[in-house]
Amino acid sequence: MIQIFGGGAHAGRRLDLQDFLVIPAGAASFDQALAMTADVYRAAGEIMAARGKLRGVADEGGWWPEFRSNIEALDTLVEAIERAALAPGDDVGIAIDVAASQFHKDGRYHLAADGVELETEELVELLAGWCRVYPILSVEDPVAENDDPGMALFTTRVGDWVQVIGDDYLVTSADRVAAAADRGACNAVLLKPNQAGTITETKATLDAARKARWRTIVSARSGETEDVTIVHLAVGWNAGQLKVGSFSRSERMAKWNEGLRIESTLGAGASFAGWHHR
Repeated sequence: MIQIFGGGAHAGRRLDLQDFLVIPAGAASFDQALAMTADVYRAAGEIMAARGKLRGVADEGGWWPEFRSNIEALDTLVEAIERAALAPGDDVGIAIDVAASQFHKDGRYHLAADGVELETEELVELLAGWCRVYPILSVEDPVAENDDPGMALFTTRVGDWVQVIGDDYLVTSADRVAAAADRGACNAVLLKPNQAGTITETKATLDAARKARWRTIVSARSGETEDVTIVHLAVGWNAGQLKVGSFSRSERMAKWNEGLRIESTLGAGASFAGWHHR
């Protein structure tokens, strides 16, 4: 799960959503997954530069865009996938990190890029509509971290075909995962060792997620170093997915390159890159 466009806190809040990412679901190996991502990343940069939309590089290495709306980011990402000669949804899907807590105030959601203020139900319907129109495979933190009804509602709306991730909502907590599973909120959890505080607590959260039959994603955080421990955790735990930022910046590429080294040692058949792992 690799960032192509940064938004929210990662890019001066030029866009409301924090991350627009790709999932190379059609890749047969980790090596191929990164090659596909490189093609999409390069194509996205070329499109933005040609249109005067490229401002620079965001905090986690994705492009820092000058888009007029959140929809323009989705449209451009689909175009970049197609320019890379890949099929949107089949070869490469889209993931979005909404990070809705960042634009939640006084009980409403303020989408500055789109010029609207929404109630929980309206935001849920907006995001669900995007999931129906675009090849979105995964949505992270679609509502604010304290919006339990909203998270359950969104999971009910799209959870049969979209991965609904809790990050700020679950904070790598086994107890929070168990409680969310009981209320039907989320079907996947982001696992951040330096959010939980210890590897033991992170593993407990992984176990709680598996008990709930959820997907799991080992993840880096903002302000990372070049330490690659989490890549080994993703492989050793067979987490299925890895999210460490974009396809640039040394602290991000160190982790993707470690994944390549691990695959080279174990063989492509042992790769954790496959989207279909449960």
